[in-house]
Amino acid sequence: MSATLILAPGRERSVMRRHPWIFAGSVDRLDGRARPGDTVLVQAANGRALGRAAFSPASQIRARMWTFGDESIDDAFFRRTVARAVEQRRDLPELAGEFGPRGGVRLLHGESDGLPGVIADRYADVIVLQITSAGGEKWRAAIADALVRATGIERVYERSDSDVRALEGLEPRSGWLIGDGEAPFPVIAEPGVTGDVNIEIDVASGHKTGFYLDQRENRRLCGGLAAGRRVLNCFCYTGGFSLHALAGGAESVLSIDSSGPALATAQRNVGHNPQIDAARVEWLEADVFQALRTFRAEGRKFDLIVLDPPKFAPSAAHAKSAARAYKDINLLGFRLLAPGGLLMTYSCSGGVDVDFFQKIVADAAADAGVSARVLKRLSAGADHPVGLAFPEGEYLKGLLLRIE
Repeated sequence: MSATLILAPGRERSVMRRHPWIFAGSVDRLDGRARPGDTVLVQAANGRALGRAAFSPASQIRARMWTFGDESIDDAFFRRTVARAVEQRRDLPELAGEFGPRGGVRLLHGESDGLPGVIADRYADVIVLQITSAGGEKWRAAIADALVRATGIERVYERSDSDVRALEGLEPRSGWLIGDGEAPFPVIAEPGVTGDVNIEIDVASGHKTGFYLDQRENRRLCGGLAAGRRVLNCFCYTGGFSLHALAGGAESVLSIDSSGPALATAQRNVGHNPQIDAARVEWLEADVFQALRTFRAEGRKFDLIVLDPPKFAPSAAHAKSAARAYKDINLLGFRLLAPGGLLMTYSCSGGVDVDFFQKIVADAAADAGVSARVLKRLSAGADHPVGLAFPEGEYLKGLLLRIE
C-alpha cells in the first residue's frame, strides 16, 4: 500500500496548477511509510486526490510530481513518458538533423518532460543520463531501458555527479549504465551557416553531461554574425561559439577560459573541422575578468563579443551577489566593443529571471556610457522545452545587443 502525503490546508493550489514541486513547508504529514524515491499518493487537506509523486525526505523539495492523475508509476509509465518526449522532438523540423548518426539533442528535460530531476542528452551513438532526484534514482534502470527502446541507441553513460544530488541525500555516480569499455569521446555535427561544425564531447569529464546543447541555435546565430568581424569569446569552454564564428568567416577569434583541459579539447575541435583556418583563432587560458581588464588597459577593441559565463546564482538567494558579477562582466564587454559592435550576453542562473538580467545589462551599458539596443532575445533550443506551469525551467536567457 502506498503512503499518502497530505498537504497542509490551503497548500494544494500550486499542485492543482500542475507545478511539480511540493516543498516541506506545504506538507502536513505522511500517512504510512516511504523511503527516498518511493511513490506516494498526494492528497489535499480536504481529502482530494492530486496525483502521485516521488518522496524525498532529505530535500526541502519534499516530493516531485510524476503525475497529476491516477496513473500507476511503473516501468510502463516510464516507457510511455520517455517515448513521448523523444517523439515530440522528432516531430520538430528544426531538430530533424539531430536524430541522424552524428546528432546532438536533449532527449529528456526534467520537469518539463514530466520527469523531475532527469536529464538525458544524445551525443551521436551515446546517451548521457543525469539524475538529480530521489525519484529518478529509484527508477534509473527503467528510464535507461526506456531511452534505449525509444531511440535504438544501445549505450547509456551515467553522469549523476552533480553537486545538487547532495540536497536529495544522494551520492555522486558516473559510469556505464548500459554498455562498457572506455568512456567515449563522440563527435557531433552541429548545423552551421555554411555547413556542419564538428564538436568533440568529453562524456566522462565535461561540464554537465559533456556539453551545452542548450546553446545550439545561439552558436549558429553567432556564426551568421561573425563574417569579417573580430570576435572575442569569453568562458569559451570547448570552443563551440568560436568554431561557429570561424566557420562563419570571422576575421579573428580570441577565446578565453580558465580551464586548460577545456582549451585542449577546443584546439582538437579545430582539427575536427578542416574548413577552419587555425591561424585565425587564439586560445588564452586565463581568468576572464582579469583578461578583459587587461584588454581594456591595452585599448583593444572587438566587433562581436560572446559572454557565456557559468552559473553565478544557483538560486534566488544568490541573486544579489550574482548581479554584481553579471554587471561587472557586461560592463567590461561594453567597454571593449568597437562602435557598432555586437554583444551576445547570457545568464544560465535560475535565480536571475529575464527581467532582472536585462536590468543588470542595462545598468552596465549606462555605466559604460554606451547606447545599446536589443536586436534579439535569446534562449535555449526547442529540445529544452519549458513547462507552462514550471517557469523555473527557463534558466537560460540571453540578449543580442548592438551599441551605437
